[in-house]
Amino acid sequence: MSIEQIEKELAGILQILIDKESVIKSKVFHVHKDYSLSAKNLYRYLILRSFDLRAYHETLSDIGVSSLRTAEGYVFSNLYNVVRNLNLIQGKAFQPKSGVKIIGYHNSRELLKSHTNNLFNESQKIHDTKIMVTLPDEAAEDKQLVLDMALQGMEIARINLSHGNLEMWQKMVTMLHKVQKETGRNIKIYMDLSGPKIRTAGIEIPKKNGKMKRSIAIKVGDHIILTKKKTTGKKSKFDKHNRQTQLAEVGVLLPEIIDAVQIGDSVLFDDGMISARVLSKKEKSAELEITECHKAKIGSEKGINLPNTVLHLPALTKSDLENLPFVCKHADIVGYSFVRSGTDVRKLYTELAKNNAGNLGVVFKIENREAFENLPEILLEGMKRNKIGVMIARGDLAVEIGFERISEVQEEILWLCEAAHIPVIWATQVLDNLAKTGIPTRSEISDAAHGAQAECVMLNKGPYIIDAIKVLKNVLKRMEAHSAKKKNELRALNVTRKYVSELLITD
Repeated sequence: MSIEQIEKELAGILQILIDKESVIKSKVFHVHKDYSLSAKNLYRYLILRSFDLRAYHETLSDIGVSSLRTAEGYVFSNLYNVVRNLNLIQGKAFQPKSGVKIIGYHNSRELLKSHTNNLFNESQKIHDTKIMVTLPDEAAEDKQLVLDMALQGMEIARINLSHGNLEMWQKMVTMLHKVQKETGRNIKIYMDLSGPKIRTAGIEIPKKNGKMKRSIAIKVGDHIILTKKKTTGKKSKFDKHNRQTQLAEVGVLLPEIIDAVQIGDSVLFDDGMISARVLSKKEKSAELEITECHKAKIGSEKGINLPNTVLHLPALTKSDLENLPFVCKHADIVGYSFVRSGTDVRKLYTELAKNNAGNLGVVFKIENREAFENLPEILLEGMKRNKIGVMIARGDLAVEIGFERISEVQEEILWLCEAAHIPVIWATQVLDNLAKTGIPTRSEISDAAHGAQAECVMLNKGPYIIDAIKVLKNVLKRMEAHSAKKKNELRALNVTRKYVSELLITD
């Protein structure tokens, strides 16, 4: 593509940003003052990424002009300078009257660093990736374990409220305070709200020896009943021709999911290891056909994912609301599970206000398809506070959107958050094999290195967690010396469509 054609097309996009500046201002008036420029930049990024920019990069790189590949944090400045330089190369004057307050590269990095320091209550002068570690149950009693974790590099301790009880969590908090005092290290406390538990109910099927079987055997082609009613489960029965004469029955912990699923919807069990689809529905049950099996059994209280189903479930459960006063009293940061929309964000903020928790950091866990598709809305609503972050919960997210898409989607989340100058936590199975067995895999070392693009990396518990912390700290230190972010091709993003279409038709 010629320089003249590139300049003309990019100048057209720049003019759209200029023309829509007043609309953008009207849409971000509600955000916290610390995020005012960031919210504007996010809108500009959404507009920019609604265009396919891939055709421009080679020519721009050949002539030594920025190829837009690092524009996330300073969209207008980057595009403005590219168009200006293209005009100068052609010997043309370029003095557009924009009235747009420009965020340059340096300022964009400073905004992200400032927002990261706010979330983690730090005063770091340089960017470094934090290490968060999920506390095991033993951390409630074993001071040496917590001390070793802190000394090796744990900067944020995660307490998962989906496991344990108030007594255990209180002991963990007390233990952390003791270690903080002894080491002089300011370890932050992060608590995850559990959110709705979309799981199979308990299974207890009597065996001939009098013991209980806590799973149901399944195979591809089997039909099973997913039911609201209280049941301890039933196994399938087959005749001599291997025809199913009795359908297996599995209960659910949340009856509402039976109401929500529709015929044809996918139902995934146990982190996607078992796939099924809905064949038919009754008032209190749904009949499923098993379509794929990587496990031969459906177990008790195993996770259920519904990637095609719109769930009308509250992001804040009764249990979450009961635990929130404890969180607001003892935590520095709260993790918001199952957030799916701006409405969910408003509900949490209302509850935090009731608990006088204006200074509590909030992290939005992006763990399902709906949350990803609504991410700009979640970020813009979240910016009403100035201590916010995003966790890429890659386990559930991969199940929801498909494992083949997780690499693409996690990159898109990183880009959108960088455009909003919002810190990101890289989570799920980081150095998981090392933490559990003491031996890392090559692929998980590469994955950990990739996490250096985020502002924080989370490790889960395991008997070799101290080794995992040591390795992660070393990997991050090495990677931070090489790069901060990456260059990308920048095809148009589908996630921008519903936001940009509304923006561009608004006068």
